[in-house]
Amino acid sequence: MILAIDVYYMENQAKTVGILFEHWTDTTSDINAVITDYQDNVAPYQSGQFYRRELPCIMSLLNRIDLSTISSIIIDGYVHLAEGQIGLGGYLYNALNNNIPIIGVAKKPFAGNSQYLIEVARGQSKHPLYVTAIGTPLEEAAANIKLMAG
Repeated sequence: MILAIDVYYMENQAKTVGILFEHWTDTTSDINAVITDYQDNVAPYQSGQFYRRELPCIMSLLNRIDLSTISSIIIDGYVHLAEGQIGLGGYLYNALNNNIPIIGVAKKPFAGNSQYLIEVARGQSKHPLYVTAIGTPLEEAAANIKLMAG
């Protein structure tokens, strides 16, 4: 199974949503499950330390899932930042003992990390997605994101 995760914030609360599906080409009618989790007292956003806010929310959601069935996790954010620093995806990969590939998909560029990403143009969009990955080849991760519906 592939798991796509996003976190939505409301003041100091967060709603984390995970979508489980089997194939990169699946559409919304092929979704196997939607898992949600809510967290209170979420840490405030800190520039350059986004993972401190988002990672606990993601880990709480992952406690509701049999991780042995997960082949890849897609997050809204970066795996790699500038100068080899890891971003949210890198921290998640480490928290999962480097066992599950993580694909980071961002909508905005991050200065200084172009060597770690592939820009993916999807559909008719004039704006690329910025794909980074760990635990799987970057080229394969970008190709899979390009295959996704939506």
